[in-house]
Amino acid sequence: MERVCEVSTATYSNLLKTVLPAGNPAASARIEAMTDVIEALERWRDRGDEQAVLATVVGTRFSAPRPVGSRLAVSERGELAGSVSGGCVESEVAEMAREVLASGDARTLTYGITDEQAGTVGLPCGGEIDVALERIGLSELEGVAEDAPYRLLVFGAVDIAEALCRLANELGWQTVVADPRARFATSDRIGSANELLVEWPEDVMAHVDPDERTAVVVLTHEERFDVPALAGALRSEAFYVGAIGSRRTQEARRERLAEEGLTDAELDRISGPTGLDLGAETPAETAVSILAEILAVRAGRFGGRLRDAKGRIHSESLKVP
Repeated sequence: MERVCEVSTATYSNLLKTVLPAGNPAASARIEAMTDVIEALERWRDRGDEQAVLATVVGTRFSAPRPVGSRLAVSERGELAGSVSGGCVESEVAEMAREVLASGDARTLTYGITDEQAGTVGLPCGGEIDVALERIGLSELEGVAEDAPYRLLVFGAVDIAEALCRLANELGWQTVVADPRARFATSDRIGSANELLVEWPEDVMAHVDPDERTAVVVLTHEERFDVPALAGALRSEAFYVGAIGSRRTQEARRERLAEEGLTDAELDRISGPTGLDLGAETPAETAVSILAEILAVRAGRFGGRLRDAKGRIHSESLKVP
């Protein structure tokens, strides 16, 4: 017999607070926005509605109005709750939701945000968003209130970044690649990233707001990128902060970050050189090495050979998304 679990708004809010850092305005805004969607779904259910459509931002490029994970709910009567674009494409999404509600067929669509539309929501220019629409049963809201997925934030739109995103996507993680150099940060080069940001590190940190379910990897080799990216990551709630580069480069970065006021405890969080010692040579092999260390750190493991391990093979405390 299938068990149906209904999640209250209060329970969902408490759940979100366990995965989003406290005392952070951006995190609080995300909690409030997602809670509003759950409240609307509960309200529609309580009045007798049986179904709704949930639209979720699953990918962004350039100056997207809302980050990956933003949601819009559409009721059987056409009512809206939440947002996927700050008002730019909500009407188009709502129209498509009627078709999804009728057919039950999930769809993923790409919407372009014009420069004029972007200006209305405070963005300097337009971009694109990928929105997934699915019909949900209102008697089973548990799936809507699941933990947020893990995120991988990569600084530097290089070949290793593409390989990292491709692997992380296989794990169900949300991937973000940031690079202020527009000629590098393109969907042709980094096609596997869910979100591509042409921004400087300080702006990226404000946009992404790394939490305790976020891993950050710095792949750039220039101080003007490395130092602010690492400083922001080390001061965030990110559970992993890694940086590529030789040991000499790591020492030079550490000295520069110390000059920026970071403490020894904060600097000790850097995994540098990033990755496990697998003898990696190609970008794909290096990505495996880096992601393997990220998973080991998440599980509180050292990443050695299983045949030499004395403890349990599988982690008891982690639910892999």
